[in-house]
Amino acid sequence: MSNPSFSSQGDITKWHGDAIVNAANERMLGGLGVDGAIHKAAGPELVAECEEVPEVRPGVRCPTGEARITKGYRLPARHVIHTVGPIYRRQPPGESDRLLASAYRSCLELAQKEGLATIAFPAISCGVYAFPVPRAAEVAVQACADVVGSLREVHFVLFSEDTYDAFRNAAAKVCGTGGPAEAGEAAPEGEAAGETADATAGKAADEAVQAGLH
Repeated sequence: MSNPSFSSQGDITKWHGDAIVNAANERMLGGLGVDGAIHKAAGPELVAECEEVPEVRPGVRCPTGEARITKGYRLPARHVIHTVGPIYRRQPPGESDRLLASAYRSCLELAQKEGLATIAFPAISCGVYAFPVPRAAEVAVQACADVVGSLREVHFVLFSEDTYDAFRNAAAKVCGTGGPAEAGEAAPEGEAAGETADATAGKAADEAVQAGLH
C-alpha cells in the first residue's frame, strides 16, 4: 500500500478523522451491528439526511457495492460514508469478492472526490451478512492498496480481537505489513471455519435483510 494504513481494535464511532464508513443496508435507514451503532452515536439528524438520499429503485438508496456520503453530526468524524457489502451466500464466492472489493473502492473513490484525507473502515459484510472474516480481510486490504490514491491515511477499526487479528494477518500477506509475516499462514484454516459457520449464518443474513436490518 503506497499510503499509510493502520489497523486497531476499538469502537469506530469514537474515531476522529474525516470520515468513517458505515456498513449499511440498501435502505440506509439504520440496522444492526455497526450500522445501528453509528446511527445511534450520530443522532437522529443522520437518519433524517439519509431519508433525503434519492432512491435508485423502490427501497434502495445505495445499491450493493456503491457508496453515499452524509455529514457525521454528533460523531467525532466529520462525515459518514455509507456502503453496502454483499450477503455472502447470495452469489458465488467470486462474485461476493467482487462486490465486497467494489464497496471498499467506492468509499475510497468518493472520499477522494470529496477532498478527504483520512478514512476508517469497519469489517464490511462480516456481521449478519456472514462473509468469512479472513477472506473479507484480504479482499479489503487488497482493494484499499489498489485505490488508496491521494488519501493520507486509511484505517481499519475492528471491534473484536479475532477480526483485528484477521486484518493484521491480511496486511502482512497482501502488503508485507501490519503483523508478523507468519500470521498469514493461519488464514486458510480460519477461512474454512468461517465457511462452515456460514451454513447457519447465511440463513440469518437473509432473514435480517428481509427485515431491513444489517
